[in-house]
Amino acid sequence: MTATDPVANLQTLIRCPSVTPAEGGALSALDAMLSPLGFKVDKVKATEAGTPDIENLYARLGSDGPHLMFAGHTDVVPVGDEAAWTHPPFAAEISGGELFGRGAVDMKGGIACFVAAVSRYVERHGNPKGSISLLITGDEEGPAINGTIKLLQWAAQRGERWDACLVGEPTNPDALGDMIKIGRRGSLSGRITVHGVQGHAAYPHLADNPVRGMLQLTSALMHPPFDKGTENFQPSNLEVTTIDVGNPTTNVIPAKAAASFNIRFNDTWTVDTLQAEILRRLEAAAKNGTLRPGREAVRYDIAWADRPSHVFLTRNNALIASLSSAVESIAGKAPKLSTTGGTSDARFIKDYCPVVEFGLVGQTMHMVDERVAVSDLETLTQIYETFIERWFANAGA
Repeated sequence: MTATDPVANLQTLIRCPSVTPAEGGALSALDAMLSPLGFKVDKVKATEAGTPDIENLYARLGSDGPHLMFAGHTDVVPVGDEAAWTHPPFAAEISGGELFGRGAVDMKGGIACFVAAVSRYVERHGNPKGSISLLITGDEEGPAINGTIKLLQWAAQRGERWDACLVGEPTNPDALGDMIKIGRRGSLSGRITVHGVQGHAAYPHLADNPVRGMLQLTSALMHPPFDKGTENFQPSNLEVTTIDVGNPTTNVIPAKAAASFNIRFNDTWTVDTLQAEILRRLEAAAKNGTLRPGREAVRYDIAWADRPSHVFLTRNNALIASLSSAVESIAGKAPKLSTTGGTSDARFIKDYCPVVEFGLVGQTMHMVDERVAVSDLETLTQIYETFIERWFANAGA
């Protein structure tokens, strides 16, 4: 039995409860789909102290180039209140032309369609004049420590090299064919701690309220804007996501205040230049006495989060043109080339080869009753098969 039916493929994958970090049988199911097609399949377990062990999968068809990689993840987020689901989250039931289940959109659906596309391609054309691989992790929705980044390292150490990659994340905002992601903004997070002096709220001259200092610092981070955006990216944006003092009473000035922030940044910046700009703003704001008249400079510390994501933009015309033309020929519309949204595992892959992202409509991802239109599964499979044909034709030109 071949894996040419994306609906059957997806139902099989959804029925594997692979909530991060559990494998749930999803990679074994994928192995069973790929091995009959001639793929050499490796299961790779990655470990690191203090994090869950993660099972990953790497499969390759062919032994020479050009080499096209498809990347994705079989792990899913928790279902939340299972009683709130119209259909059981791991039953993969079809109702009203939609297939329900956790991971239907994000992103077992994309994997199911790519496997179907490869299966159809091999049935019609035989093995490609080159190689196709699938790099599938079980740690995209988790810490992303024992997933794609380590699987890429494992494969590269064994001599694997790739010419292009398609990530099957749900990129379309409203309808299939809307959008291809050709890059991603960077992401940098930090935590500021302002040190004050605890005291009675009625005697503020005997204390030093860190909340006043924190307001000065966070205001400086949010205004003025970091930039106006660039040709391919929207303006960089910083959000303060928490402010905490841990104070259970209303008549005590706290001893310290802490705030976390995250900035999504464009190609105006690197991580180093952005950190320098943030420190410059904090230093200037610390000396500002507007909210703390007569006081010395605000005393603060800053801690940067590990593993910031770097901004990137893919400029590989053969890859982008092959995918864009495939989308247009099947979906009947020219997709927008975008860099919007959050981060994905493409941030790791871009260090090994050019990468783009295209998958299903993402409106229900991570929601109760996550679901995908059955018709979209067939359309995406046709897009992927056409893309495979055109990419190999262009890569071999």
